[in-house]
Amino acid sequence: MRAAQLKAVLPRELLASVVVFLVALPLCMGIAIASGLPPAKGLITGIIGGLVVGWLAGSPLQVSGPAAGLAVLVFELVRQHGIAMLGPILLLAGFLQLVAGRLKLGCWFRVTAPAVVYGMLAGIGVLIVLSQVHVMLDAVPKPSGLDNLAAFPAAVIQALPSFGWQAGLLGLSTIAVMWLWEKLRPHSLRFVPGALLGVGLATVASLVLALQVKRVEVPANLAEAIDWLRPSDLLNLADPALLIAAFAVAFIASAETLLSAAAVDRMHSGQRSDFDRELSAQGVGNMLCGLLGALPMTGVIVRSSANVQAGATTRLSTVFHGLWLLAFVLLLSSVLQSIPVASLAGVLVYTGFKLVDLKAFRGLGRYGRMPMFTYAATALAIIFTDLLTGVLIGFGLTLAKLAWKASRLKISLIDLPADGEMELRLVGAATFLKVPALTQVLGSIPAGATVHVPLNNLSYIDHSCLELLEEWGRANAAKGSKLLIEARGLKRRLEGRLRTTTGVGSAA
Repeated sequence: MRAAQLKAVLPRELLASVVVFLVALPLCMGIAIASGLPPAKGLITGIIGGLVVGWLAGSPLQVSGPAAGLAVLVFELVRQHGIAMLGPILLLAGFLQLVAGRLKLGCWFRVTAPAVVYGMLAGIGVLIVLSQVHVMLDAVPKPSGLDNLAAFPAAVIQALPSFGWQAGLLGLSTIAVMWLWEKLRPHSLRFVPGALLGVGLATVASLVLALQVKRVEVPANLAEAIDWLRPSDLLNLADPALLIAAFAVAFIASAETLLSAAAVDRMHSGQRSDFDRELSAQGVGNMLCGLLGALPMTGVIVRSSANVQAGATTRLSTVFHGLWLLAFVLLLSSVLQSIPVASLAGVLVYTGFKLVDLKAFRGLGRYGRMPMFTYAATALAIIFTDLLTGVLIGFGLTLAKLAWKASRLKISLIDLPADGEMELRLVGAATFLKVPALTQVLGSIPAGATVHVPLNNLSYIDHSCLELLEEWGRANAAKGSKLLIEARGLKRRLEGRLRTTTGVGSAA
């Protein structure tokens, strides 16, 4: 960028970066807590997302950092394998993303059915809400969503005689401020994030009233929060469970990132996203997070939309926001230590509710009931089992729908005006699955008939159906029957070539 251009855009980029920083600060810490890790881990990921990924990104206006969409998965991984194993998992996941980007596979991560993605986010949102309502009461969340739901009444009862009710009021007030700010904020203050306002007011209230609540624990020296990857831990990647976890992190992070990048592109008229470069940049970022023992990152729509709305036009805003995060942690860590944990949990509860996008659910109804069913099934499976199982069920339903669509074939036998002539009309996909039905219809054709078989209404026909038609024509030629296959308009969708034999004609 030339000096004159830099001078022209720098003031706007600096302003936008401050807005993004204010949005990212509470979210980085809150998502870390929701993941079962210290808040500093989320801040490290946010710093890497700004300074490194922001500079390398293929989507210049997208902001990367810890995402609520991976909080549930990270919580499960840490619970099952320990925090030391998160580093090797992220290192491998990032490497997979880097290789996928270099192989130009970015577009393939966007073929995920929207119903599965929305359902996944909805399921994650519900799990975040169920776990963070416990954190809002200064209690420890349970391992699963159902356990959190079942234990909630007991957590409320235990909070009443202790200081947990004070934490609960701070969390509820944070949610109320965010909701009211979203509904009533004046246009001139639209850049002030509701999360920061809610956390700020809750922090001030807790200090003024001297409330006895849990507060954020951030080391005075950020280096103390870094857990360097140990080479010996890499040997544990031979465990199939860890390999599956790394692939799951890579896939979900990539899909969420590229869907977010596509959404950001629709918000502005500037440079379009290079999805392969973005995927490679995310891979580098997650490998660094793995080396430092931080949280995984994705491109996140909340921070990215704030960036666009604040007027950013270059990647400088994203880079500067990472710089502000680093400076704040190094110079003002004592301010972070005053923030009530319950207030950050309130931010996550509000975010979790927003992830359950009922508008998106209703919008899927335009494409039929199956996408809505896939959305609901994916979300419920994630809630009742785990994230990976839920996503696999969503993919399974999508493939089942595709297979069902591909196997649909409408078969009609129509009498033509000419005496003794008929038309065998086929609409859809003629595959081996429809051989029995096609055989039954062919058996009803009277002897001596001339049967026209136009194939222009077919999307596909395989060799089993073609051979059945040709065999029927040969077998019934002695009875005076003739079968004419009219392949106009379908030559590229035929499997193999049509053969002209006794009693079988071909019209091209």
